[in-house]
Amino acid sequence: MGMLSRFRTAYRERRAVRWTVDLLVMLVVVVAISAWQTRKHLRDVPLPALQLRSVSGESVSLQSLRGKKTLLYLWAPWCGVCKVESPNVGHVRSLLGDRVNVVSVVAAYQSVDEVRRYVSDKGVEYPVLLGDDSIERAFKVNAFPTVYFIDEQGRIKGSATGYTTTIGLIARLYL
Repeated sequence: MGMLSRFRTAYRERRAVRWTVDLLVMLVVVVAISAWQTRKHLRDVPLPALQLRSVSGESVSLQSLRGKKTLLYLWAPWCGVCKVESPNVGHVRSLLGDRVNVVSVVAAYQSVDEVRRYVSDKGVEYPVLLGDDSIERAFKVNAFPTVYFIDEQGRIKGSATGYTTTIGLIARLYL
């Protein structure tokens, strides 16, 4: 093997190591930020026993979500990140169908008409429940969107704040 060939091999090996280290550092940073953002969220506790109204006026108990894994999406109509993440929530519902519950709770809105317009304009096809300040306090929401991942027994297993991809939402439902 010539000197130039050895140099190229050594360079490629160093570059591969550098890329691996960089990716691992980025992963640690992302995980650390996520843990910090959700540090005050509910964990390993039963879903709060709350009764909410749907956009169409029906009464829905959060306790009725037991029996299936549940993605509970808390959002606000003015939230730009929520507008981008909303289709991901819809994709989870369409990909997983009736195997999981996909439910959203809108908070920090001005009127039910504003919520209805949002649902219509964005083509939201998952259930939308109306929340208020008490829902934000109950779920310790400090930013939108906030997503809770709930197991079949109705226990909160995890949460996320900010944008999450469709794959990320599905993976967290099953972890």
